Amino acid sequence: MTQTPADLHYTEQHEWVRRIAPTRVRVGITDYAQSQLGDVVFVQLPDVDKDVKAEEGIAEVESTKSVSDIYAPLAAKVVAVNDMLVQEPETLNTDPYGDGWLFELEVADAAGLDVTLGELLDAAGYQGVIGG
Repeated sequence: MTQTPADLHYTEQHEWVRRIAPTRVRVGITDYAQSQLGDVVFVQLPDVDKDVKAEEGIAEVESTKSVSDIYAPLAAKVVAVNDMLVQEPETLNTDPYGDGWLFELEVADAAGLDVTLGELLDAAGYQGVIGG
């Protein structure tokens, strides 16, 4: 069974979102997504300082099966990327909710982030999407 931690927010495109500061979130792909992809062999990360729109494709994950776009879960600025994944893309398979994070986004105000996170799926909602 795939893991769906209750403390995270989710998108229907299989990204997870963890708030790590009042105006900052960390984003990765879900355990379900990595299991569907198979062995990840390459990760293309967004540029730091890039402004992104919600649902804009900003990163790519390539596996032995396919190439998948990773979408920004909210409008924000990319403030960090997980460079380790360039050398060790398989970390997405082994630790999707930990060391396998992809990038961090920052927004202008905490109240706006509260609203946006409230619009994302909770663990139960995401389980409904994946048929869990």
